[in-house]
Amino acid sequence: MDPIEKLMPNTGKPVDQLEYSRAIGCLMYDMTSTRPDIAYAVDRLSKFTSNPSRQHWHLITRTNHVEDSSSTSEWVFLLGGGAISWAFKKQTCITGSTMKSEFVALVAAGKEAEWLRNLIYNIPIWPKPIVPISIL
Repeated sequence: MDPIEKLMPNTGKPVDQLEYSRAIGCLMYDMTSTRPDIAYAVDRLSKFTSNPSRQHWHLITRTNHVEDSSSTSEWVFLLGGGAISWAFKKQTCITGSTMKSEFVALVAAGKEAEWLRNLIYNIPIWPKPIVPISIL
């Protein structure tokens, strides 16, 4: 849900209040069990349970469409206090849970970390790391 979107009180024909309240209840259950990402939308939409409009109902149905939403992968790599690589992009796949989405982001960040490690290792300015020797 867009945080800038202005939600207005209903002035027209109301949507069925009982059905709207049930939908909010279902979203609250989803929010507390498996979908913390919808907390903001549920909070804003639950304020209109006494007199919901068609706009509010449309936003509720849009909030619950997991198959239409994709998460974002974000990371920043720092070297010497400065950012040397960063990304903020939508994931190309749609996952069913927040944990799976985190794994997708972890894989992408891991590939970037490996590439940066290889780049820094091949720069001749910095000394190569010394492998510790064990004496038994």
